Amino acid sequence: MKKIVAFITLIILTTSCVSTKSTIQNIDDNAPIPQISQLNTFVITEFSKDAKYGYNKDYPINVFYRNTLNESINQERFLNALSGPKGEKITFKKLESCCPFPTKRSEMGAGFLDVYEVTWQGQKKPVILYLNIYEKGVLMVPVGLALKKF
Repeated sequence: MKKIVAFITLIILTTSCVSTKSTIQNIDDNAPIPQISQLNTFVITEFSKDAKYGYNKDYPINVFYRNTLNESINQERFLNALSGPKGEKITFKKLESCCPFPTKRSEMGAGFLDVYEVTWQGQKKPVILYLNIYEKGVLMVPVGLALKKF
């Protein structure tokens, strides 16, 4: 009996934390699967003109991981393709997962955004980017960043 009550409580808690409607605005199931360079980074050719892209939880960078066994590999492929605004080498670290949202691409029926801090030498304030491994979208360089020159 205690197991049943615990299970029901767990279900209620998990479903109550996730909205039934996603607030993510830039999901594009028709987005092309990005090519991977010889250096194992994504080949990115577009630059976002939207200041919200990647910087706002409703406009995350949708890197979609389902084709890999490692959930963070596409985040790394994306971030490793970027540089600071003047070509500076960036470093990044995952700060947290946040912002639950409903998705059909998760066994739980919910996904989380991963929050990354991006820094480079001479920078005044770290950049915070939101990345989404569950959904697809056109990959672009966020405003204020550049592509790494190889």
